[in-house]
Amino acid sequence: MTLRVYNTLSGEKELFEPVIPGKVGIYLCGPTVYKPAHIGHAVGPVIFDAIKRYLTYKGYQVTWVVNVTDVEDKLIAAARDAGKSVPELARELEQQYVECMSALGVRSIDIMPRASEHIAEIIAHIERLIARGAAYVVAGDVYFDVSRDEDYGKLTHRNPEEQFAGTREGLVQAAKRNPGDFALWKAAKPDEPAEVQYDSPWGRGRPGWHIECSAMAMKYLGQTFDIHGGGMDLKFPHHENEIAQAETDTCKPFAKYWLHNGLTRFNTKKISKSDPEFEKVMQSLQLTNLLATHSPELLRFLILQSHYRSPIDFSDQALAASKTALDSLYRLLERIQRASGADPYEVSILAEQVKDDGTHPAVAELLGTAIRLQVRFLEAMDDDFNTAGAIGVLFDFAGHVNRFLDATRLETNAVEPLRTALQGATGTFMMLARLLGLLIERPQKRGGDDGDAQKLMDLFIEVRKMAREAKQFQLADVIRDRLAELGFVLEDGQDGTRWRRA
Repeated sequence: MTLRVYNTLSGEKELFEPVIPGKVGIYLCGPTVYKPAHIGHAVGPVIFDAIKRYLTYKGYQVTWVVNVTDVEDKLIAAARDAGKSVPELARELEQQYVECMSALGVRSIDIMPRASEHIAEIIAHIERLIARGAAYVVAGDVYFDVSRDEDYGKLTHRNPEEQFAGTREGLVQAAKRNPGDFALWKAAKPDEPAEVQYDSPWGRGRPGWHIECSAMAMKYLGQTFDIHGGGMDLKFPHHENEIAQAETDTCKPFAKYWLHNGLTRFNTKKISKSDPEFEKVMQSLQLTNLLATHSPELLRFLILQSHYRSPIDFSDQALAASKTALDSLYRLLERIQRASGADPYEVSILAEQVKDDGTHPAVAELLGTAIRLQVRFLEAMDDDFNTAGAIGVLFDFAGHVNRFLDATRLETNAVEPLRTALQGATGTFMMLARLLGLLIERPQKRGGDDGDAQKLMDLFIEVRKMAREAKQFQLADVIRDRLAELGFVLEDGQDGTRWRRA
């Protein structure tokens, strides 16, 4: 199977061939730490965490860099409003971001460089551009001259003149040679705090937004590396300008493949800062608030069940649907443990390692299905990291295992060859799920002491059983229905009645 990725630069799916065979360098634009992270900030890291897991599975040595923008106009304003220094606010929000990412299972980032700690590299980058005649100084500011980059706009197919209206820099057009020129270095203003002013050959000041990323990416991944990622909203001007700076500096390709993830939509609506409800919506979507009320795995699952290039529809309905789907996998694993006698989270055997002695046709069918579904899963991931398709395969897998358990009645009739086959299929299922960062750990119970709940539910189940045996079916139904209203679901099976929280 051959991995192909959609390259924004070419607009096509391309065969993935790393710059250095066996090694992959990934740069993902990280947070600007001026306000708490929201669910949109989790999309890229969760997706690229899954991408790194898969590339590692395929045998690549992966280095993943996610930067932290801690020198920026909005951060200066936010620190002033909060009555804190810029470094103080930046470190506080950075730590919060890291903790949220860790909760979401994003723990594979190798390097998180801060812009404030790479001023020397940024200045050297700018000096080389000036020496090449591609940048110029105006009263302490330094601009990149887009007219010196012949293929400027190749990522998004925009003309340089289109940039000025949408630029984040807020520069005065009169100071620039071309409307599309952008800031590499910004002279210090009188009212700005000293901690964001750095010495440079052009006077005190700070770097522009775009130059930070190209300088840090090249420092840790080289002048040409494999994958550059980020949200669709960063294609222009940020990524376009990164390419212009880096390639004008080195005369080499910057990133070989550009992968852009879709934006987050709330109730099918793209989040827009001009929306009157924007602040209220953003408060509800802050990761710290979401993680206080929803399991991290649920949020990760919701993100991955869409293809990374598609918009993420985030709503109460989407969360409820994702929870229903994820709970069905949890129930399957509980059922597997009862039937196999082994903890599915600890199973180490794979379907391909189980020997079939031919005594039970169901064994061959289950093992063969597991191996075929593994191939389908890998085919989905090889098709531009299609996590949505891969998750679909997991649910097909779950359906086959449930039907196997129904047919063999393993939960009440243990047969060793069947149990061994189930363990092998389970091992393959869990291996595939974990390539997406799912089902790594047993879900934590929420909402009270489940030890006491178990005792109470055992009592209700026994009373209901007695009512049914006495043919008091109406009473039995009332017990079931009232428990459901309280959030406890009874499930009747071959081996008796079990319960779960709704």
